[in-house]
Amino acid sequence: MNTPRTSLLITLTGRDRPGVTSRLFAILARHPLSVLDVEQVVIRGRLVLGVLLGCDAPPDLTGIHAAVSALAAELGLEAEITTGSAREPAGRGGRLHVTLLGSPLAPAAITAIAGRIAARGANIDRIGRLAQQPVTCIELDVSGADPAMLREDLARAAVEHGIDVAVQRGGLHRRALRLIVMDVDSTLIQDEVIDLLAMRAGCAAEVEKVTAAAMRGDLDFTASLRERVSLLAGLEAGVLDEVRTGLRLTAGARTLIETLSGLGYKSGIVSGGFVQVIEPLAAGLGIDYVAANELEIAAGKLTGRLCGPVIDRAGKADALRRFAAAAGVPLSQTVAVGDGANDLDMIAAAGLGVAFNAKPVVRDAADTSLSVPYLDAILYLLGISSDDVAAGA
Repeated sequence: MNTPRTSLLITLTGRDRPGVTSRLFAILARHPLSVLDVEQVVIRGRLVLGVLLGCDAPPDLTGIHAAVSALAAELGLEAEITTGSAREPAGRGGRLHVTLLGSPLAPAAITAIAGRIAARGANIDRIGRLAQQPVTCIELDVSGADPAMLREDLARAAVEHGIDVAVQRGGLHRRALRLIVMDVDSTLIQDEVIDLLAMRAGCAAEVEKVTAAAMRGDLDFTASLRERVSLLAGLEAGVLDEVRTGLRLTAGARTLIETLSGLGYKSGIVSGGFVQVIEPLAAGLGIDYVAANELEIAAGKLTGRLCGPVIDRAGKADALRRFAAAAGVPLSQTVAVGDGANDLDMIAAAGLGVAFNAKPVVRDAADTSLSVPYLDAILYLLGISSDDVAAGA
């Protein structure tokens, strides 16, 4: 049985200034130590620097303490040195990322989340801020928890405090994600395309009623879509261009797509809407893949029928698989985002399923949900901070 290594935790706190880190490590370099972990945070000019060190032989604690204390006194900092065993506690689980989003994010919400984590016997190892405006987002690195059970606990706390919480596996999992596929109506855009067409065809009330029932999952999507499209018969085809130019992107949509594209992601959209409207929108945003239904047009007018197979709930999941194959990535490296019942199969198939301002049935089925009206909040779930976005702009 191996003898546990001795560990030293050195913490410096106080007003930040250049050279603190380099001077501390110059002192440590004089001793037979190995660096196990380092964490440095500066908040409004206040520094917290923690260094965890391991050593196989008994360290010169007196010499280290004297040198670090002298450095701290010279720089006007507080120093603390503690010793222990460098052996990891037995039975700790893998690391998880727990992301909290709120507008505002109240102290009571953080208290509730931290309490649930502690109640599971888990530990918060690190906390960092990913965004401050227009939503506040912080991320916790948590060890020692079962992800499924913790996700269930934190979901209840999130509902109680009106915030969003995501629990994901740590490590390389998020860095491997390489394809994002989104629903269009009420996700990528604020509108429902078929409702806009119905307004111009004079059948808005009838179409809206059928749309709402289909999105709740009360009606078969394919049958309901054909029923709604039939009400558009006789509408001038030129109206499709008018509707497309008037579409309103969801706040943050362009930032999300451009940021992920810059990081090497591929993107796709799948829609129960219509390719004549969706394809030009995708081209303008630089989206790589598109799947949507096609309206039949004859003599410059809509016939009230569709061409080809319907992109329904199963069709969206199939499109996700096609896009992943085209991008050369496994499904485990995909992100799917949607809001309605016909997005459920796609969300279930993806490596990360996100319910965005979604119906309850979708929120319950997804890996995580967002209730904020900003699509670029998805970046925070991927560990990309608002500072990262600003720096890459």
